[in-house]
Parts: sequence; structure tokens; C-alpha cells
Amino acid sequence: MSKQEKRIVEVEKRVDTLEAVFKSFMQEMRDRDNQRAAEIMELRQDMKTMQANLDAKIDGMGKHVRNLSVATIIGVATIAVTVMYSILSH
Repeated sequence: MSKQEKRIVEVEKRVDTLEAVFKSFMQEMRDRDNQRAAEIMELRQDMKTMQANLDAKIDGMGKHVRNLSVATIIGVATIAVTVMYSILSH
């Protein structure tokens, strides 16, 4: 084998090695991208769950406020009826 042929074979081996390293690198980057995408999807799902829980709490507080409003109106009406009854009964 001549000197040039040996050199060509050596260069081809180096190119093959570099190609294998590059393919490995690209696969690693794809794997990392997929992992990040999965993490982002998980975070989005967690945020949706937290938002749903917050909405449920706000809805519960709204019901509580409505119940307190009704109780206050009934209490004021009871006081008014009691005052009117005591005024009219004298």
C-alpha cells in the first residue's frame, strides 16, 4: 500500500469516527430536548391543576360569602320585625 493510500484510509477512519461521534451527540441532544419537553408538559399540567384548585377555593369562598349575606339579611330582617313588633305592641 502506498503512502497516499494509507493516508486516505487513515482519513476515512477519522471521518467515520467523527461521524459516529456526531451521530451520538445529535442523539444525546434529541434525548435532552425530549426530556425538557416532558418536563415542560409536566409543569404545565401542574399549573393547570393548581389553577383548578384555586378556582375551586374561590368558588367555595363565593358560596361562603353568599351564605353570610343571606344570614345577615335574615338577621337584619329579624331585628327589624322584633323592633316593629315591640313598637306596635306598646
